[in-house]
Amino acid sequence: MGKSLNRVKAALLNAGHKGNVVETGEAKTAAMAATELGCAVDQIAKSVMVKGADTGKLFLFLTAGTRRVDETRAAQLMGERVARADAADIRKITGFAIGGVSPVDHVTPPTAFMDAALFEYDIIWAAAGTPHHVFSATPAQMGTLAGAVRADFTE
Repeated sequence: MGKSLNRVKAALLNAGHKGNVVETGEAKTAAMAATELGCAVDQIAKSVMVKGADTGKLFLFLTAGTRRVDETRAAQLMGERVARADAADIRKITGFAIGGVSPVDHVTPPTAFMDAALFEYDIIWAAAGTPHHVFSATPAQMGTLAGAVRADFTE
């Protein structure tokens, strides 16, 4: 197991979370992950990192699998214009590589928002620090673990 996966597992244990960590096969998209897990695509919680255009601060938008972050709504929540975060920024702030960004145990915890659509499900899945591992939680648990505020920010 890699360091990132071990970090996430330790963070989950330290939080008292007994969520199921599962290894997936090739799951480069939410749809592929859903197929691997046998769940709805919107049960996959994508960690979308966005940069503030004015401050350079990174924000986490935990988004249901089929949805996209609406830049206007995101900017309102962020209090500044949206800019694209690059892989180096994401790795530096989260400690994770793109494709495996977990919503938990970031090196520097970002301000986080959680898609209200994720609350339509009993269980959701998010990256566990690698592109091939995910963990499950209830939406409320995921929000708590991520330190995320429930918000409407998708298209």
